[in-house]
Amino acid sequence: MKTKEQQQAIVEDAVSIEDQCTVNHLDAGLPRWLIEAAFVCYLFQAVLNWSPLMHWFNDAHLSWVSAIVQTLGPVVMYVGLMRGMKPLYRPFKIWWWVVIALNLAGFVTGMIPAIMFSVGLPLAVSLMLVYVPLGCLLMYNYRGRLWQVGLWMVLYILVSSILPVVSFLIVGPESGLANLPMEIPTIAVIVVYAWVQRRVLIGK
Repeated sequence: MKTKEQQQAIVEDAVSIEDQCTVNHLDAGLPRWLIEAAFVCYLFQAVLNWSPLMHWFNDAHLSWVSAIVQTLGPVVMYVGLMRGMKPLYRPFKIWWWVVIALNLAGFVTGMIPAIMFSVGLPLAVSLMLVYVPLGCLLMYNYRGRLWQVGLWMVLYILVSSILPVVSFLIVGPESGLANLPMEIPTIAVIVVYAWVQRRVLIGK
């Protein structure tokens, strides 16, 4: 039988491991205004996912605005998460660099609509192949707000990638109110994903 001292040591070790796994705040070393600006970009990205507005930007040859917005928010947040996770026992640095690189590649394709049709699908698949494992790794290794980031990272990429395809197959190329039931989840998941990243980086 274990002595009381041994049992106490086991309990203390379990508490220590749980403390290491629970991460509610990351010190990214980024200015608050930059994180807030990234959050605003995410909100703008959510608005741009409403198809009538998206079509208007494309028709007005303002796809570069959409490309900047959809890249700036995630890249700033991911740099902050990567920097903040450096002291943790599993920082997943390589994973973060791959995510950042793919988002920058998305910026290039967004700036040049002519290559979107040939590069867009492989890039979307690549993002899924990175976002889903990284999100699962965050959920498996950490608790607290960082766990929430992992969960919403998976939901974000799955909803953003799969729902538009489902919407096109069911509703067709129509936009606006006819497509609203499919667009609401896509918009909502972006907002929530932005919020959980903001919370873990700002710590409030």
